[in-house]
Amino acid sequence: MLLAVAITVSLILGSIIGLLIALPLARKKADRKIREELKLAKQDAETIRERAKEEVEHLKKKTIIEGREELHRLREEQEKELKKEREEMKQWEERLSRKEDNVDRKESNLETKLKEVEKEKEEAEKIRQAAEKKIYELSELTPEQAKRIILERAEKKYEYEVAQRYKQIKEEFEEEADKHAKWILVNTIQRYAADTTGDITVSTVSLPSDEMKGRVIGREGRNIRAFEKLTGADLIIDDTPEVVVVSCFNSLRRAIATRALETLVEDGRIHPTRIEEIYEKAKKEIYMEIKEAGQDALMQVGIPSMHPELVKLIGRLKFRTSYGQNVLKHSIEVAQIATLMASELGLNIERVKRGAILHDIGKAVDHEIEGSHAVIGGDLARRYNEKEDVINMIQHHHGDVEPRSPEAVLVAAADAVSAARPGARRESLEMYIKRLENLENIANSFSHVEKAYAIQAGREIRIMVEPDKVDDILADKLAADVSGKIEEQLEYPGVIKVTVIREKRSVAYAK
Repeated sequence: MLLAVAITVSLILGSIIGLLIALPLARKKADRKIREELKLAKQDAETIRERAKEEVEHLKKKTIIEGREELHRLREEQEKELKKEREEMKQWEERLSRKEDNVDRKESNLETKLKEVEKEKEEAEKIRQAAEKKIYELSELTPEQAKRIILERAEKKYEYEVAQRYKQIKEEFEEEADKHAKWILVNTIQRYAADTTGDITVSTVSLPSDEMKGRVIGREGRNIRAFEKLTGADLIIDDTPEVVVVSCFNSLRRAIATRALETLVEDGRIHPTRIEEIYEKAKKEIYMEIKEAGQDALMQVGIPSMHPELVKLIGRLKFRTSYGQNVLKHSIEVAQIATLMASELGLNIERVKRGAILHDIGKAVDHEIEGSHAVIGGDLARRYNEKEDVINMIQHHHGDVEPRSPEAVLVAAADAVSAARPGARRESLEMYIKRLENLENIANSFSHVEKAYAIQAGREIRIMVEPDKVDDILADKLAADVSGKIEEQLEYPGVIKVTVIREKRSVAYAK
């Protein structure tokens, strides 16, 4: 038993020893084989590298040869193109040379002809001067006198033809003018101070319903045209529900128009004849208010009596503004300030009151009479038997004449205090109102004009002409002449529309 075990153990040990001896030999054999395979792979790689290098060199040489051939071909084509262009250039140079020769010959001929024309022109001028001299000797007129007479006769003789030609030209170029009209800035007129301008230049009239707007406008607009022509105010009827806006820079004119429209709306009967009746009635009512306003102003100041015409003029100041300041309120304020200062200084209070309340009386009619309102006011006071001291106060308050008394200086000082207080005046609005007045004055300066009204915040001037003396063609010419004079004399923003209206009314009575 032990022998068997020993044999078995011996066999196992022998196997293990054999394996230990065989493993290194197998590893060496495997390593040798791997080294041989690597050596063969390196040899193959070197062979492939050499072949690739040879192929690259071959392709490089082939590409260079082909590039040279292509370059040579392109060079030949370019030389052909250049040769062709040189030939064409040579042909153009020959043509230009021939044309220059022709131009030189023509210039030479032209210079010769110009000299001949100049010579003939000088001779013609000598003949004309001699003829003119002979004509002036025979007519016994100077050149200026003859020119003036000819122009006057031509203007009278061809006035209608000129107007007709103007209308024709206007019609011919109307389409072209419309294309360029979009370049004109027409939406920038009077955008500044809209609230202030609106408060002083517009009034609103409430309507019972929007249906009344159609009745105010009338059939084909006859009612609104009659109203605007009669009152000189502009009616603005827009989308605002149950409201019509009366617009006019003249406060008195606007007040009459507003009163007339309110009465017409209340009455309900709106047609041209009724409009005229209500307008006259409203006019009487407003002038009665003017008289009452003058009397109230005298009562506030404490003046017992004054000439009735001066009272009316004081009342008219209620509808007059100066630099945005109501002139009647300003006059009362000046009288109150002057009275306080006179009582402190021991001056003649009654005289100061009269001079102060009347100091701006000229503004009631300054749009009707030329000159400074201080001078105009002094003349009015003199006409209605005011004392010279009072007249001097009126004329001095802007320094037009020298003061004759301390009271005159006091009234001027009170006027300055009232005008200088914060918010009393707005100079821009005064300039705006003055521009509208100048606009109407320009239109009224032309012949055959009955009335002229500035409306739409100065964007339009409407001119009523004598229909028997102005036809449609002369109306077109008048519109052009007025617009030209406006462009020449006024400065204004945007565009002003000039509308000439000729209306002939025929009346007969059936008995």
